[in-house]
Amino acid sequence: MTELVKVEHHPHGLVEVSLNRPDKMNAITPAMFDALIAAGEALIHQPGLRCVVLRGEGKAFCAGLDLSNFEDLRAGTSKLNTDKLTERTHGDSNRFQRVATVWRDIPVPVIAACHGVVFGGGLQIALGADMRFITADAKVSIMEIKWGLVPDMAGMIFLRELMRSDVARDLIFSGRILSGTEAVQLGLATRTCADPLADAMQYASEITQKSPQAIRAAKRLLNSWSIKDDAGLLLAEAEEQSHLIGSAEQLEAVMANLEKRSPHFVDPT
Repeated sequence: MTELVKVEHHPHGLVEVSLNRPDKMNAITPAMFDALIAAGEALIHQPGLRCVVLRGEGKAFCAGLDLSNFEDLRAGTSKLNTDKLTERTHGDSNRFQRVATVWRDIPVPVIAACHGVVFGGGLQIALGADMRFITADAKVSIMEIKWGLVPDMAGMIFLRELMRSDVARDLIFSGRILSGTEAVQLGLATRTCADPLADAMQYASEITQKSPQAIRAAKRLLNSWSIKDDAGLLLAEAEEQSHLIGSAEQLEAVMANLEKRSPHFVDPT
């Protein structure tokens, strides 16, 4: 059976994670939930990791939940275990939320390269990434209302940080389909690209040449934006900076710039 999620390691700590059901536009099955969580959690402690690109094989990033799951729900044979949604199986998250929140817990930037359709749960997985590069003609939707549902794969916390409340309400209530261009305008995506994967890989390659400790510190601070008050965030940035400034890695960054050469960083353990 084809691997549902592929993990490919590139030089300099760049890792490519691919949703791999191209014949089904990478629609999510119960087994795919588990495979995505396993792939993400393995990367949290991956030695030498510097950047991750998350993508979909074939003609789409992800069409959302596989429709056969709804048939199984109707027949009473579902394997989704939806009767235990309120159980916190992965820290603050349940299994379905973890498939999106895991990318925030990876200590380095995660870039989602999006094309084709980015629907429902597929969009929420992409929202878990730090950035989303998308084609202008992609089709994007918070589609859960079509199936009588609400966004429940951590979409609510990601949408809260990305857009105005009234815009989120419009998209959730209507389930309307946006282009990639409109998704960028409304805050669901970061930038449009003719080739999101190529641009994401290029961007990721550039990130791998930055100070690993500073990149990780910056992600920790960014992750705390919505959970710390002003005083807490001011203290957190001071604490992070106090660990960085004057360190061997920070001095190497300074010397490399002054000497006009590429820096030589040691990966954090």
